Amino acid sequence: MQQSAVPELAHTHTSPIHWLATATALAGVVALSSVLQPDSATAAQAAGTDAKAAPAAVAPPDPAAVAFPIECGTAKVLVQKKASGDLDGDGRPETVAVVRCDAGSGTPPNGVYVLTQGEGAGKPRVVATLVEPRDRLSVSEFALRDGTVTATLLGYSSSAVPSCCPDVKDRAKWQWKDGTFVRSTPSEARSV
Repeated sequence: MQQSAVPELAHTHTSPIHWLATATALAGVVALSSVLQPDSATAAQAAGTDAKAAPAAVAPPDPAAVAFPIECGTAKVLVQKKASGDLDGDGRPETVAVVRCDAGSGTPPNGVYVLTQGEGAGKPRVVATLVEPRDRLSVSEFALRDGTVTATLLGYSSSAVPSCCPDVKDRAKWQWKDGTFVRSTPSEARSV
């Protein structure tokens, strides 16, 4: 007869009584934890400090409620892109809208406008024009991040270039500085 190097231990063999004892102990722990709950958390205000209500969230201006300074004749004005954020640091959001005439065909130029909400319950209004439609530019990429508006502008090298086929591409960035929007060229990421 061959002997095992490790003797068999009694506690390594389970029986139904072991499982019943384990299940009973586990049920007791669960039941006890549901009875013993921590006290509800309460916030305390430091003595002498006046609590200030958080400012109510201000909705960004809605481009659908604005009469844009763009001449479309009988065509409607189409808002192609829009983004909202606080551009001037006053705590209220502005909306930047990329609009064009809904001509049905061709490549009508875009206008890029900054909107602000009117005082009180007033209608939103245009407060700045970043791109004039008369400049014959189209906006292909557009973003508003951290108070900065960026866009890729497609244009034409001369009036002889057909409006279907812009041949000039330019990147532009606008930031609010000293009471006006200042245009610059964004720095491009460089690979090494």
